Formats: sequence, C-alpha cells, structure tokens
Amino acid sequence: MKPPRKSTLKSPAALPPAGMPDPVPAAPKRSRVAKKPLHGTAEAPRRARRMNAQQAAAFVRALAAANPAPETELDFSSPYTLLVAVALSAQATDVSVNKATATLFPAADTPEKMVALGEEGVAGHIRRIGLWKSKAKNVVALSRLLIERHASEVPADRAALEALPGVGRKTANVVLNVAFGEEAMAVDTHIFRLGNRTGLAPGRTPRAVEDALMQRVPAELLRDAHHWLILHGRYICKARAPECWHCVARELCNYGDKVLWPPAR
Repeated sequence: MKPPRKSTLKSPAALPPAGMPDPVPAAPKRSRVAKKPLHGTAEAPRRARRMNAQQAAAFVRALAAANPAPETELDFSSPYTLLVAVALSAQATDVSVNKATATLFPAADTPEKMVALGEEGVAGHIRRIGLWKSKAKNVVALSRLLIERHASEVPADRAALEALPGVGRKTANVVLNVAFGEEAMAVDTHIFRLGNRTGLAPGRTPRAVEDALMQRVPAELLRDAHHWLILHGRYICKARAPECWHCVARELCNYGDKVLWPPAR
C-alpha cells in the first residue's frame, strides 16, 4: 500500500501572526540547462554520417571542377605580407583585413618597416578589425623575431612559424600552402563546419578534421583543397543557412537537412 500523500496546507503554527505580512517567497532557482548552440557553428557542428573514401574523393573533385584555379582572398605581395594578413584574419573577415592592409602595407611591407612603425602605428591601420590591440602587438613582435632569427625572411618551416607571436597551426598551414606550395590543410571555422556537416571529415577538433582531410582528399588535389573547401564553406555551405540548391556536390553530401530551394521572398 502506498503511504498517504502529505498535505501541502500549512499548519497553524507555520502561519504568520495576524496583521503580519506574508513572508516573501524565495526566488525560483534558475535552470542550469545550457542553451543549445546553433548547429553549424565551430563550437558544436552537426556531424553527418562519414562519407566513404570514394564519396569523399568525388566530393572534392566536384568542387575542383567548378573552380579550377582557386586562390586566397587575402591581398598580399610577399610571404611576409601574407603572414601578416593571415595573422590579422583570426576572428575577422578577409574583406575587413584587406581594407586594413590596404593602408598598412604601403606604409610597412617589410619586417624592418613594421618594427619602425611600432604598435601604435600598426594599430592606427587595423582598428577596424577584431582584437586589433593584441594583433598590433603580435605583428610588431613577429616582425622583430623575423629580423633577429631569420634574416627578415619568412621561414618555410612549421615549427619556426608557430614559434612566432600570434601564429598558430592554421596560420602556419596557410603560409606553407600559399607561399611555399606545400600540401598543408588550414582548418578554419568554415572547413571545420564543412567537414562535420557534410560527413567529408567529421572530427571534434580542428586538428582531427585536418588529419582526416589529409588522408581523404585525393593526393593530386591536396595542394588546392584548402581553397576549395574554405570558399565552399564561406559562400555555399554557410553556417546558418546552407545554400544546397546550387551546391555542385550536394548529391555526394550526407547532410540530412538539405535546403533544395531558396527561401521565398
């Protein structure tokens, strides 16, 4: 037999004395349930079923056929200006970086000129982009180290690049790929999302996605694969609203919520 339910009525002893106001009820506790992040973001990408090897190769080849000569959208004129531009592009768009470097590079396109310009001088050119204070500091510091350690030349070596202030693995991969022609895969937020959403290279971290792509992209396409993937993620397989209706590889993609028609206006 179930025990009788306890009454929720207050006993006389628990009631406030006559004429006294009722006690103020305690504020309800806030829920600790975290809000679900939007799918497609770098923090919580929606992961599709992993493509098989043939499917993955065909996916990349479809992107290659649609854009035979891909290039970075950052403006640069030398390995040094490329390094600076990529360092500035963290958490910023290429468009905003190009606007900043349009005035920065005419004033300082060598390590010596950048050091002479100084942090305040650099900051004056890059205030339009995010994290400009720390980026100005890093750009001057990495320029100084290039002078001191590398005879003012950008090293074609991953460890040496990553030893520079403000240069992480992604930046080093872009420089190695674009400036020195190496088969390096720079995984930014677009490629991270694309690898997970499509099933091309699912992974919980950018490094996991990078390693998977290096194994799954056909060898003859590795040199330019970074460009195809980043441009596809930037303009077609967008974070909030993928434009599947004009994706050249949609039949190979394992994303379950394909949008096959543009939204009505």
